[in-house]
Amino acid sequence: MADVHEPLVRRKRKKVLVDYLVQFRWILVIFVVLPISALIYFNIYLGDMWSAMKSEKKRQKQHDENVQKVVKRLKQRNPKKDGLVCTARKPWIAVGMRNVDYKRARHFEVDLSAFRNILEIDKERMVAKVEPLVNMGQITRATCPMNLALAVVAELDDLTVGGLINGYGIEGSSHLYGLFSDTVVAMEVVLADGRVVRATKDNEHSDLFYGIPWSQGTLGFLVSAEIKLIPIKEYMKLTYIPVKGNLKEIAQAYADSFAPRDGDPAKVPDFVEGMVYTESEGVMMTGVYASKEEAKRKGNKINSVGWWFKPWFYQHAQTALKRGEFVEYIPTREYYHRHTRCLYWEGKLILPFGDQFWFRFLLGWLMPPKVSLLKATQGEAIRNYYHDHHVIQDMLVPLYKVGDALEFVHREMEVYPLWLCPHRLYKLPVKTMVYPEPGFEHQHRQGDTSYAQMFTDVGVYYAPAAVLRGEEFNGVEAVHRLEQWLIENHSYQPQYAVSELNEKDFWRMFDASHYERCRRKYGAVGTFMSVYYKSKKGRKTEKEVQEAEAAILEPAYADEA
Repeated sequence: MADVHEPLVRRKRKKVLVDYLVQFRWILVIFVVLPISALIYFNIYLGDMWSAMKSEKKRQKQHDENVQKVVKRLKQRNPKKDGLVCTARKPWIAVGMRNVDYKRARHFEVDLSAFRNILEIDKERMVAKVEPLVNMGQITRATCPMNLALAVVAELDDLTVGGLINGYGIEGSSHLYGLFSDTVVAMEVVLADGRVVRATKDNEHSDLFYGIPWSQGTLGFLVSAEIKLIPIKEYMKLTYIPVKGNLKEIAQAYADSFAPRDGDPAKVPDFVEGMVYTESEGVMMTGVYASKEEAKRKGNKINSVGWWFKPWFYQHAQTALKRGEFVEYIPTREYYHRHTRCLYWEGKLILPFGDQFWFRFLLGWLMPPKVSLLKATQGEAIRNYYHDHHVIQDMLVPLYKVGDALEFVHREMEVYPLWLCPHRLYKLPVKTMVYPEPGFEHQHRQGDTSYAQMFTDVGVYYAPAAVLRGEEFNGVEAVHRLEQWLIENHSYQPQYAVSELNEKDFWRMFDASHYERCRRKYGAVGTFMSVYYKSKKGRKTEKEVQEAEAAILEPAYADEA
């Protein structure tokens, strides 16, 4: 048996035409994607400013009118003639990497494009009421000047509230507040029959409240959400801590950076993330909010990482491996969106010279390219190439298994850098699609509490080393093995990613019981596609989905482990 620390040995691969299309794709990106992206970003910005100028009363009135349009549209549907219901958004617009092939089959579209307004910032209740297409850049632009922020602010500007609630969302504060959906106070949902309900954790629709996260919009249309706000300060005091050792030692240093072994809450930072650059080197970053007065004291260094000409954040953090531990102050909003400009490190693959000073200075202000435009211009051949020779996956694993996960990724994929971000997975009144390990509260492991188990998102985003070396790499098989590892280790794969799971394995990874009860109770069966078929790779024929829906009353879920 091969050493678990060593990557697999692979044969050399002969280049084909699509390799050159990918290699020189930067030409299309620079001359087409970046300029159009800039125009789209500017247009969206103007729309956000126009919305902000309206009174809350007017925004709420428009919201109510748009909700009634959705209700009317749903009632126009003839279940016997029309296909299953989905949004009218074009397939390539989604930020996620999985194919949105379900829209190629006959379907009944409902337009939700108007739902992109911040409806209210309630400073007394500490709640932001927003529509589902409000993105992270828009919400931080509105709240940060008030010294307020969502409890969990996902890093990329384009990520929307609806996607983060219906799917999954995480940030460096998730070790305190959980996933994005855990910070939601209430949801306004349009059901299959056109009813509009408000779901909270303790009202008559609490089952729906707990059922919507991870459901991918297959229980109803989310039309607004009330989300928890927290007080913040103007700066983030960020400490960069270099770590050297084997992957298990790096994993332990990561856990120690935010979950002190003595349990002292004073040692828990406001933000934390880790980046593993090689199998023997990583940098852990811990942040605490700091006032403007503190940041500007003599001797303190302020680093405005949001400027277009600044080094990409992951490369800046990597300098700690040579410099040693250091501290700096970053404007809070710029810190929230530190990975936007270079799309973590995917920007290096899209534009190989994008991190060079000359490019950053001359054209860095055009970054990042819109992910939707990258997808729209890639074509079928390049899309399939990325599925086979590129990895964009997140592994949500228990904290105590992070070392094992790092070794698995090194052996099977050899992808670096890797992103580490902790999050609480709460013990809820009902067993939702994702849930902690049974009995975790009795194990007293590092980072766990009586009410939540500490998990970690291991972000795997880049071309495997085998591909970069010109060797063979089977992306389908690698992802399949990753998924089986996740199932065997009570871990989860976010559904934005390309999945190789069959239906049986999908429901081995996720729990179906509460989700399917909600599907039946709220009339989603026969109206909305089930979450498995919406997440499934490849085209979904109308017949295939209808047959699956017809058999839903007798689901063949896998036996529980």
